[in-house]
Amino acid sequence: MNSGRVIILTGEIGSGKSNLCLDVALKAKEGDVQLAGIISPAVFTEGEKTGIDLINLKNWERRNLAVRRDQRKSALETGNWSFFLESIQWGNQVLKDAIPCELLIVDELGPLEFNRGEGWISGLAAVDSGNFIGALVVIRPSLLATAEQRWKISRIVDVSDPQTSSLSEADLLAELQARA
Repeated sequence: MNSGRVIILTGEIGSGKSNLCLDVALKAKEGDVQLAGIISPAVFTEGEKTGIDLINLKNWERRNLAVRRDQRKSALETGNWSFFLESIQWGNQVLKDAIPCELLIVDELGPLEFNRGEGWISGLAAVDSGNFIGALVVIRPSLLATAEQRWKISRIVDVSDPQTSSLSEADLLAELQARA
């Protein structure tokens, strides 16, 4: 493989990036695509975002990834979130074991990875390897230039932009599966 197509999914917090990743993953699963990686969907309690989960796309195992900082303290925190270190270790192992694959999804690579050298370090390495046909990688808008310097990107899909956000999960999956 070693020359995989990288599509970046971007948008502001709460814009639907993880939901689109999940839709693409479910479509890939239906189509018997060799799928690997992680998705980090929000957890809501009574309409309020109270946590973040982590899903292993090889077997759909789900674990708690983070809770609001006011609920729990940990050694790894960001502005609003306190992360479970055992889930970070598990997620990194999932990402290390993800390649080679047909479709790699990494939700998300952000300030923890690019700026602090923490979080999904194995996710950076998996995308760096190119050992997939297609990779869908969630990147915050503020880090797009950093991602573009690091990888040859086939396309950037901004879920906040009405022109690109209308792209269906089937179209996105087809683009990810196209051989470069």
